[in-house]
Amino acid sequence: MKSVSIIGGGITGLTAAFYLKRAGFPVTVYEAGPRVGGVIQSLRKNGFLAEFGPNTLLETSPKIGQLVRDAGLEPRRLDPDPKAEARYVVRYKRPVEMPGSPFGFLTTPLFSLNAKFAVLREPFIPPRRDGIEESIGEFVVRRFNREFLDHAIDALVAGVYAGDPNRLSVIHAFPKLKALEDKYGSMIKGQIFGGRERKKRGEIAKDRAPKFSFDEGLQVLPDTLREHLGEAVRLNTAVTGLTQTNGGGWMLDLCEKGGMESRMETGAVIYAGTAFRLAELPLVASGSRVDLSAFSEIRYPPVASVVLGFRREDVTHPCEGFGMLIPKIEGFKILGTIFSSSLFPNRAPAGHVILSSYVGGERYPELASLPPEQLTELVCADLRVLLGVRAAPVFSHSVLYPRAIPQYNVGYGRYKDLLNGIEAGAPGLFFAGHYRDGVSLSDSILSGINIAERVGKHAAQ
Repeated sequence: MKSVSIIGGGITGLTAAFYLKRAGFPVTVYEAGPRVGGVIQSLRKNGFLAEFGPNTLLETSPKIGQLVRDAGLEPRRLDPDPKAEARYVVRYKRPVEMPGSPFGFLTTPLFSLNAKFAVLREPFIPPRRDGIEESIGEFVVRRFNREFLDHAIDALVAGVYAGDPNRLSVIHAFPKLKALEDKYGSMIKGQIFGGRERKKRGEIAKDRAPKFSFDEGLQVLPDTLREHLGEAVRLNTAVTGLTQTNGGGWMLDLCEKGGMESRMETGAVIYAGTAFRLAELPLVASGSRVDLSAFSEIRYPPVASVVLGFRREDVTHPCEGFGMLIPKIEGFKILGTIFSSSLFPNRAPAGHVILSSYVGGERYPELASLPPEQLTELVCADLRVLLGVRAAPVFSHSVLYPRAIPQYNVGYGRYKDLLNGIEAGAPGLFFAGHYRDGVSLSDSILSGINIAERVGKHAAQ
């Protein structure tokens, strides 16, 4: 069997390595940083458990649950409190619960009569068949109306991508929405009739997928995968060059912390890092230098995660639910807040709550890099209005991601075509991760599982 080298110790690379090792392949993971897990970070301090990346994992596919079982983590899995199903969107400067039924939609104060009528009218709007790529903003206005974009989809986009709905591509950022229109002529019809097909495939829509975490946070998953991989994970080791050999394998140029350089030959390579690091990687395939500079154009806006703990009596809102999303039109600085201590037990000491808020993104990129004290003040100012916070936090911690989430903007297909072309011309080189297969945690895990299957077939030859 050929050996496999994986560049990047985030969840995609670790998942791919875990399954390749289980299949008997010699595998090595090279991570330039001092830890595994990428944006997944969990911190236990003073009785609070803070998540700085994703807060939950969505079980959108049976493969997600299978990974948990294969890693031996089923006893540590935590399902959310049933009372935490409520989700809020801010309107009229206050959180309004999202409707969970057709009747609830008709009676909700979230939308005007015009917006509700637009949803009822949507099945009769003809689908677009001219092949022109739309932004999610253009798509929503065409199929619904401006209010639905400004007061619902803008908030959703902020929560998923920290992005701009007028720039994100509906085909690439929300491919299932466009697929519903293409196949059923309507999103509403597609939701109704497409459910049966998803059930046959074992898939679950993200808005209905079970969510879960682990007893000590999501970092349990990458840490456990690393334990299974043992010495196959090499931290503080950057891959600084990649060259295809005459025998069809690959030579990796390595640089360890401290400047020590070395070379390593391998049978196949998975690149599971970021797009902007890929743009910097010298790559020689079939004797020619491959230009990767185009990947530097992919937008990664900065996002700051600000986690604050309060005494329960100092927060007026019950905070029983998943959290709240905030449209830009409402005029607040934060993108949204997750009610972390309502989701899972032991996230905060008795008599306290912990709230995870996000700042920056494409909406206000300049705010993400504010000093921690100013970030805390900014978030508290918004939470005073939205949740009735009336005292200073007793716990605060923030993390800045200077380049957080790849933006699948209009024209993103060009980068996917480039990746496909490079793979076709460089056998044994594979690409996986959030810049290719979706930005959610579940997308990244599935990307790792699927690429392991592809590489396994190649490496077994």
